[in-house]
Amino acid sequence: QVQLVESGGGSVQAGGSLTLSCSASGGTASSACMGWFRQAPGKEREGVAAFYTETGTTYYRDFVKGRFTISQDNAKNMLYLQMNSLEPEDTGMYYCAANPGSCYYLNIYRPSDFRYWGQGTQVTVSS
Repeated sequence: QVQLVESGGGSVQAGGSLTLSCSASGGTASSACMGWFRQAPGKEREGVAAFYTETGTTYYRDFVKGRFTISQDNAKNMLYLQMNSLEPEDTGMYYCAANPGSCYYLNIYRPSDFRYWGQGTQVTVSS
């Protein structure tokens, strides 16, 4: 059973930065599509970025392009989300998600396409 544990959330002012981490354990698949999602109060969960572990291919929603960077440390089974130039609209609970295999066959921004989820870490950006 895959376990995902997020960390690194916190409170920052607009324009600030945070780096989220996701520790993955228990997986046996040789590759996976990893994603970061977020959910603001009263809103649906939305995909932010995705990463295909076999090729290092990255995917970003338009509203985070140029500000967020998704990356992995394969040796440590860690996934990261570096967030710069944070805006109040980035506030929400951030979740790490994983699905065995390629990102190519998924709707990488649709939560139901990911099998495994962490518990989330809160990000609050004040203006």
